[in-house]
Amino acid sequence: MILILGAGLAGISCSYHLKHDCLVVEKNSYSGGHIYSHKINGFTWDEGPHVSFTKHQYVKDLFALSVEDEFLEYPVYPTNYYKGHWISHPAQSNLHAVPEPTRSKCLSDFLETRNNNDNYVQPANYDDWIKLAFGDEFSNEFVKNYTKKYWTLDPEQLSTDWVGDRVFFPDVETVKKGFEGPLDKSTHYITSVRYPKTGGYYSYTNLLRKDMNIQFNKCVNRIDLESKTVYFTDGTKQNYTKLINTLPLPEFVKFLETSQEIQNAAKDLVCSELLLLNFVVNHRATIDSHWLYVYDDDKYATRINFTELLSPDNGIEGKCGIQVEVYFSKYKEQLETIEQISKKVGAELVEMGLIKNEDCIEEVNTNYIKYANVIFDHKRQKSLNTILDYLTDFGLIRENDDLTPATDWTKKDTVKNDNEFGDIILAGRFGQWKYYWTDDCILRGKYIAENIN
Repeated sequence: MILILGAGLAGISCSYHLKHDCLVVEKNSYSGGHIYSHKINGFTWDEGPHVSFTKHQYVKDLFALSVEDEFLEYPVYPTNYYKGHWISHPAQSNLHAVPEPTRSKCLSDFLETRNNNDNYVQPANYDDWIKLAFGDEFSNEFVKNYTKKYWTLDPEQLSTDWVGDRVFFPDVETVKKGFEGPLDKSTHYITSVRYPKTGGYYSYTNLLRKDMNIQFNKCVNRIDLESKTVYFTDGTKQNYTKLINTLPLPEFVKFLETSQEIQNAAKDLVCSELLLLNFVVNHRATIDSHWLYVYDDDKYATRINFTELLSPDNGIEGKCGIQVEVYFSKYKEQLETIEQISKKVGAELVEMGLIKNEDCIEEVNTNYIKYANVIFDHKRQKSLNTILDYLTDFGLIRENDDLTPATDWTKKDTVKNDNEFGDIILAGRFGQWKYYWTDDCILRGKYIAENIN
């Protein structure tokens, strides 16, 4: 019996690619995890602005098949809000919209930094990286503020192994041109997206979930790795031959009888928490950007999306659904109540012109998500290595990229090994503690099915 813990996208993908010859257990009454689409009073709310921009044709085809080709495909132009100004995204290549004197200072600092390439030193942390990439002024005014809002800690507390192509490292000519005026093309890594016509992002799992052998409302109580048995809070238990875990590693470790060293390593794996505030207002969206980033450090709002702009079916004609993301963690604790935060965020949306006035707000619903983004602080790699080494005693086979935040699937798929996986297998963003997107979760399930013995 192959037992899969968790029916998020990674768990669903594993089951689908195993032809559902397994059992999936899920603590919620629904599957999908973070890509579940919540339907409330005529609006569809994803957990953040989920859009598919994968370059992997296999994932494109699978998603298209899952919605029977009923998807929308369109270019996107995210924007940024900074002290009353709108700046095209990414801001580092659109300095023309930054107010003076910050605008000129950003350019001069950037050019000075690039002229000092002879003094190049390998960045020791993300703060070093952003200063090397953008210069001091832009780093301090933009990146530092946003890092503390989104990642919930200072840039120097982050490593650099997660960055990759996720933050645009601009060349000199691009910054110069963007300083003079708008560029003729976007430099953001997302330029075109696909999104289901109906049902929200969750609809992309329609095909994958069909015939899935799943038990809902099953909460794990403890796991005995010696006897290969999972015990549940309802008094039942399930033996397994192979266990595929997609639960957050810190939670998984809590269910084990381990040493204090392993428990401490799990506690050192840090993830941000996400408060989603969903505002329904009685007018259409006041801007046409599908989502935007807020750099102001005096605002709770971090990233904002408009659900009906992703698909008209997500909203009600003539109204607007504005979703605001607010992040917390052990580095940045929530000090006010959700009601207090909601009121302040509503005022922020009015100040930014996204809501015409507070009387236009018809409804606010909230969703608090305990696990949002893996935080790549300097303890992560050592703590993760400690846990993975421990699990090898119970059948986990280490992978050569299991400590890296991302997976290069073009290289991973070239290695086929029937002994790649043992009795314990990890899958997904939180199960592997990686910087995974939806296509990564799909490909992880495919890779496991192709290499499992």
